[in-house]
Amino acid sequence: MSFHPEYPTVRRPVYAGRGMVATSQPLAAQAGLGILQAGGNAVDAAVATAAALTVVEPTSNGIGGDLFALLWAGGELHGLNASGAAPAALSLDLLGGSEMPRHGWLPVTVPGAVRGWADLHARFGRLPFEQVLAPAVSYARDGYPLSPVLAANWARAVSIYRRLNLPILEEWFRVFAPDGFTPAPGHLWRSEDHARTLEAIAATHGAAFYEGDLAERIDAHARATGGLLRASDLAAHRSEWVTPIGARYGDHLVHEIPPNGQGIAALIALNVLNGLDLPDLREDPDGLHLQIEAMKRGFHDAHAFVADPRHVPVDVERLLGSENTADHRAFLGDTAHDPATRAPGTGGTVYLAAADGEGGMVSLIQSNYMGFGSGVVVPGTGIALHNRGHNFSLDPTHPNVLAPGKRPYHTIIPGFLSRADGTPVGPFGVMGGFMQPQGHLQVVLNMVRYGMNPQQALDAPRWQWLTGKAVEVEYTLGAGVSRALAARGHDVRVQLEAGSFGRGQIIRRNPETGVLEGGTESRTDGHVALW
Repeated sequence: MSFHPEYPTVRRPVYAGRGMVATSQPLAAQAGLGILQAGGNAVDAAVATAAALTVVEPTSNGIGGDLFALLWAGGELHGLNASGAAPAALSLDLLGGSEMPRHGWLPVTVPGAVRGWADLHARFGRLPFEQVLAPAVSYARDGYPLSPVLAANWARAVSIYRRLNLPILEEWFRVFAPDGFTPAPGHLWRSEDHARTLEAIAATHGAAFYEGDLAERIDAHARATGGLLRASDLAAHRSEWVTPIGARYGDHLVHEIPPNGQGIAALIALNVLNGLDLPDLREDPDGLHLQIEAMKRGFHDAHAFVADPRHVPVDVERLLGSENTADHRAFLGDTAHDPATRAPGTGGTVYLAAADGEGGMVSLIQSNYMGFGSGVVVPGTGIALHNRGHNFSLDPTHPNVLAPGKRPYHTIIPGFLSRADGTPVGPFGVMGGFMQPQGHLQVVLNMVRYGMNPQQALDAPRWQWLTGKAVEVEYTLGAGVSRALAARGHDVRVQLEAGSFGRGQIIRRNPETGVLEGGTESRTDGHVALW
């Protein structure tokens, strides 16, 4: 198997018995590990890591973003949807048919991450909340050196925001591009604003963000600068505990969060492939062709039906049923087809996997969506607000149409793998906008069908459906494979960079020995901290 030449040609998984945390930033992974070693469980470690990631990788997530989680605790799998809704004052009429902007206040929905941390901790955590958030506070107050991929993404954002030159970005520049700071590997960044905000969140178990001083500051900034988000929107927000949905592939079950997340797209594609005889060689063009075609069918349904089920019913049972699966298989032929659905977009996200020595495991993902999000930063708080509302449809007939109090179609999806008999295997995820279900599909097949360990499953060359018959492939897939896919009617675009194919983490537990096996993404600054 070929690998990207920037990475070691052989990367091996790592093993531990007492605990493991895998994520895209070494410092955040170490924060989670420290909490495990202090007596915390997997949930404590996951929340500590998530909070730290808002500081040490603000290019992809923040205090003002959303969160989803799957966790194995108490002998069962639980799901948490901590995504927020559109402000009560934001309506379709207000946009007047124009496109939802990426920056500024209009795409800002209620941030759910902080309440997600608090709810996870309240139900399953062990250590005091202030102790769990302490590493994040320390990173913010004392500063930390930027890692290479983080620095590159940060520099890209500075360049984009300078070109935009919007008045609303003034506070963003003060916080994230202060005088004397250049985002380069090894350069130090700190934010006392972040530290104080995290301390307030820790001291109130998140209440300050939704009902206290921080909520008042968000409201005041919105009113002063033309935003629609209000303290009443924040106070009304609640996380939702949900029943995970799943699909079988081989002798495993793949679990996802139900809509409004797009995890169902991966499950539909896996259902389609589960009845097919994929070639024994992972990089056989015939097998890759089938994977791409099945993924198109998953996106076809996701883009047509996924919405906030509190507002619009989403018939998950039908979408994952045998009749719908058979209908989709009928589209799979020897040549590429156009699924006639909208093209996926881009995004910015962080993912983490955590496990303790007692059987607990967490799959958690949080995001500010497009890089730093909306570009709106609340003065004096360091809170960068996401732009998740950009994913609403503005078609009044579409299930995902914008409406007050409605959650948008959400790209971020944590994954979890179990045996078909329900025995837990472990958390996995591949972050990166609409690449996420495509990454889920590929790493699951890599492990379950092709017998790869977690590190091999992550390092293997990837493909990404773009739109119509267009598919992007990493050049490490090889010229021969690319030509063979083109011969099957795919519009193949070879990508020479490593940045657009997602960034994943995997932990799996041996059910007989309890030993943890982990892998981390070679396309980013990933790290597995273990004990």
